Formats: sequence, C-alpha cells, structure tokens
Amino acid sequence: MARQLKRLTTRTVATLAKIGRHADGGNLYLTISKTDGGLSKRWTFMFALAGKQREAGFGSASIVTLAEAREKAAEYRSMLAKGLDPLDAKKAARDAEAARKTFGQCADELIKSKRREWRSEKHAGQWRKTVAEYCGPIWEESVDAIDTQAILSILKPIWETIPETASRLRGRIEAVLDYGKAHGLRSGENPAAWRGHLALILPRRQKLTKGHQ
Repeated sequence: MARQLKRLTTRTVATLAKIGRHADGGNLYLTISKTDGGLSKRWTFMFALAGKQREAGFGSASIVTLAEAREKAAEYRSMLAKGLDPLDAKKAARDAEAARKTFGQCADELIKSKRREWRSEKHAGQWRKTVAEYCGPIWEESVDAIDTQAILSILKPIWETIPETASRLRGRIEAVLDYGKAHGLRSGENPAAWRGHLALILPRRQKLTKGHQ
C-alpha cells in the first residue's frame, strides 16, 4: 500500500499539463482540465461507498498544496475505514456550523421577540446599547461557548465602579444565554446567573444608606 501512495511530486504538480486525472495514490487525484484561461488544476478524492462512485473536491492546486491535499485525503480514508461517507460528514459539519449562533445574534433575536412587551422603543434601544457596548469580547462568540470566565471578564472591570449598570448588564447577559438555551443552542447552567453562582464570586452591591446623597 505504501508504494501506491505519494506518486506525485511538488514539481510534477506545477509542471504537469496533460488533461485528465493523475493519481497520487490513496484515492487522491490531480485533475487537470482545459479552461478559457488555460489549464485548471484541482484536487479530487474518488471513492466508492455502498456501490456508488463519489467524488469530493479539495480545491485548486494553486491554493491547496500537495501536502495539504494528502492530509485531507488521509482524513477521508480514515472516515471511510469507519464506514462513514466523507461527503455526508462534511455536510453535517457545515449544517452544525450554520446552526450555531453568536451571542450577538441571540441578543438581537431576544430584543426583537420581547420588543412588544417592553414599555417603549427607547427601552429596547437602551437594552441593546448596554449589551453591545460592554459585550464586545463575546459578541461574535458562539453562544454555546460562553462560560463563567467570559462573563467575569466583562463584569469585573465595572462591577464596583458603575455597579448599577453592571448589575443591569449581568441580568441582560443572563437573559440572552437563557434565550440560547431555550432554543437548543446551549446547555447546562447559565454562567451569568446570580443566585447560587455569581453571588458566590462577585461582591454584593452596596446599598445606599438612609440620607446618603
């Protein structure tokens, strides 16, 4: 089997001009075709599964190196050895990625769904402004990846300097993460919850004493 692999060289890939498929071994081919602009060279992975011939593209040979194509081919061969269809697995991974939503997307969706319940458009605007202003570090993060450390990195710098804003912000982050959980986008406990969680980590807000200005 080892002698069947790595038939091509980097120089061959660069200089070969014969139209057709050229085997590197292990189901990997350099496919050369003619185009209006000259020659097109791309990597293809040919395989048969359940009696059907299938083809997967690894990209242009001008972008994907021979070593990278071989690495990808090895990954696909490993999936085939486990009885998995590499194309189905690739589609499933794309679908899973598309299903993931960022914290910012969840925040906007929550605001949109709650807008009618809130007392005014101004309140909705303030709600988003507060979250967007302070949650920059997690705004583009997948909502299922946000943990306690991420929450603390946002709250700690303002917890004692602007406590009212910090407390309000914590509640809004908690609501966004609850929204994500309710829609199946995350699981487990809410890392922004106060009772039984952040209350044991952050100092309690000081209440104003009577007569204090």
